[in-house]
Amino acid sequence: MTTRSVTMPFPARLKTELQIDPVLLTLVLALLLGGFVILASASISISDNATSNPFFYIQRQLIAALIGGAAGFCCLFIPMRVWQSLGPVMLITGLLLLMLVLVPGIGYEVNGSTRWIRVGVMNLQVSEPARLCFILYLSGYLVRRNKSLREEFTGFLRPMVVLSIAGVLLLAEPDFGATVVLLATALVMMFVAGARLRDFLLFFTTAVLAMAALAVASPYRMQRLTGFLDPWSDPFNTGFQLTQSLIAIGRGEWFGVGLGGSVQKLFYLPEAHTDFVFAVYAEEFGLAGSLILIALFLALLWRVFKLAMRAADAERFFEAYIAIGLGTWLGIQAFINIGVNMGLLPTKGLTLPLISYGRSSLIITMICIALLLRIHHELAVDAKPVNRKRGKKKTRGSKS
Repeated sequence: MTTRSVTMPFPARLKTELQIDPVLLTLVLALLLGGFVILASASISISDNATSNPFFYIQRQLIAALIGGAAGFCCLFIPMRVWQSLGPVMLITGLLLLMLVLVPGIGYEVNGSTRWIRVGVMNLQVSEPARLCFILYLSGYLVRRNKSLREEFTGFLRPMVVLSIAGVLLLAEPDFGATVVLLATALVMMFVAGARLRDFLLFFTTAVLAMAALAVASPYRMQRLTGFLDPWSDPFNTGFQLTQSLIAIGRGEWFGVGLGGSVQKLFYLPEAHTDFVFAVYAEEFGLAGSLILIALFLALLWRVFKLAMRAADAERFFEAYIAIGLGTWLGIQAFINIGVNMGLLPTKGLTLPLISYGRSSLIITMICIALLLRIHHELAVDAKPVNRKRGKKKTRGSKS
């Protein structure tokens, strides 16, 4: 497959030009810039009521975008072989972050959950960078131990034990949604890497039963579950969020009430700028706008998985597993968020990538996009002809 790319000169010390995937970059910018508009509309009343500044949340989101862009730009200069060598460091970093947030005096509590660490002027939700660390670690493991993964149960069990420990730490915060996303992403990566179906099904069944047991054992989670199954039975208590979300989506009809015209965001819909931003968007842009947004996410996922297939064809399996992991992560999180807003899934507290207010989520998502652009760059450099007359290609070991 050949892809036309935009070129950008690197600093003089680097030997190649940066090959940017224009399709991937355009899709990300469309979601990001559109997300600013959606967030500004969804948060204006909440911001004004809480801080007397109607643009409080959008200003903070813009700062996070600048930080994420700067961090992502730096990641564009780091070869993927460096990330592969840092696998054990990434694993330790991810576990330390999840343990550190549980230390009294360090973890920052919001609405009964201790998921944040105070970093300067912002709260860092540790599950976001930790999840990226685990994906980088697991991608390296799947390359190193691929034969063991395919032939032995222990090859499957080792990473799942580590990720189960991470899941337990996430549940201690508690962050049930982040646990589901992490384990689901890991299972997809291992399945693609060739894990035996019986091992996959055994762990998947065990994980589902464990999650169900946790939900039943916890009155808080059980209340959320019953509220999701029949929100109209208690529309002013357990079903309040979902009923207000469904009212917002219903008001949107075919083409919406217009940008800024949402009524439900006026203190009726809780967390209108975070968990339920899609409901506000659906109210203002209707079914047509909702389908366009969903189509953009599907196109983004298609591009990411296409990149993974290109990396696999080039036998760059570490890069392929990273692309699979990041694409699965973004896809599952977007699906869960939209599903919650539409009443298809119980409330999980997950943001809509690149759209919802969430500074940690936005910064890490932009770093993930930068890693995908770096993978595209290295694949493009490897495929660049060395001698056009003879039609020779660079070898896989070419440096960039």
